[in-house]
Amino acid sequence: MRRTLVVPDVLLLGTLLAGLLLLSGCEGDYRPRAVGPIGEITVVMDSSHWTGPSGEALRANVTPWVETLPVSERSFQLRHLELTDERTYERVQDLKNVIIAAPLSDSTNETSFLRRRLSDEAEQAILDGQTAVVPKPNLWRRSQRIYYVAAASPDALAETFQSQGTQIRNTFTEATLQRMDRNMYEDDRRSALEDTLMQRHGFAVNMQSDFQIAVDTTTGSEGFVWLRRLLAQTRREFFVYYVEDVSPDQITPEWIYNTRDSLTRRHLRGNVRGFAKIDYRRPLKTEQRSFLDRYAYDSRGLWYMVAPLGGGNELRPVGGGGPFVNYTFYDQATDRVYMLDGSIFAPDNDKIDLLRQMEVMARTFRTAEGSRSPDASPTAAK
Repeated sequence: MRRTLVVPDVLLLGTLLAGLLLLSGCEGDYRPRAVGPIGEITVVMDSSHWTGPSGEALRANVTPWVETLPVSERSFQLRHLELTDERTYERVQDLKNVIIAAPLSDSTNETSFLRRRLSDEAEQAILDGQTAVVPKPNLWRRSQRIYYVAAASPDALAETFQSQGTQIRNTFTEATLQRMDRNMYEDDRRSALEDTLMQRHGFAVNMQSDFQIAVDTTTGSEGFVWLRRLLAQTRREFFVYYVEDVSPDQITPEWIYNTRDSLTRRHLRGNVRGFAKIDYRRPLKTEQRSFLDRYAYDSRGLWYMVAPLGGGNELRPVGGGGPFVNYTFYDQATDRVYMLDGSIFAPDNDKIDLLRQMEVMARTFRTAEGSRSPDASPTAAK
């Protein structure tokens, strides 16, 4: 089994220490923020490896295809560069998400770059069979995520992306969501509406200025709030449902799907006819995970508009649809089961970054009992 070496900072050469000292306090870091598309990773790698097994392993494990979209999209778009000259190096220093990867057995510019940043001890450990996956947040700019990835040989580099790719992707995803949170809410909040939700229901989520409350209802032990953002070419829907008489043991993927379909049939209806329903003909995925320090189910799939066919129970598509993300969990402080659901309709746009906006909105959930969403990490968001 190949061991992965997470290289501590003490093994890096002193040329990096000045940059690290700049990050000792984010409040005093006045460097510009990193630039580039929010959903893009730049990979700095020799072209012979980019087109070979190492590049294939990176694409498959760091940026796999997301199947729960109308048309599959990569989790991140990829941009490939080689360190051909000083100008390219300067461009790389400005970017948000960067992976610099090379086998130490090579004599490429990328290998030389990594060798100069490893101590003799770290380099020998890699040549002896370990691999190095080195996260460097805010290395050259604020709001930046850099990874150095080094291995002894091309085969070992490919194996590193196979074994560590998911972790690398999760790090880039978290940094991206934190940046989006800042962009969405730093100067654009409907605080009065958020306060209304808190007073009426005991919870709130952040809302951008063009969100409206479409439905706000309580019935016995249940509550339902439907928030909408309607623009010329896109539509974003976000609803929060809670119920007070459901045991956490009752929450299963089937319960989530049936409850969502029941809610959307009642509330998320078309302008003329039909209602929104999960599209079970397409990929539907549910995983258990931690969400805002709670045990939760994370469900992702597609919805579409349907209407009854004649007078029976058969349904037929009537046009319109898109992806959704759903978080369902039991909140012990309020003794409620909550369902947070974000969906989008954007027929002429890529979907993944719009859906991430719904994820960001869900992460701002908090209750009157004080269980607030965590603040964005300063290493990625500021």
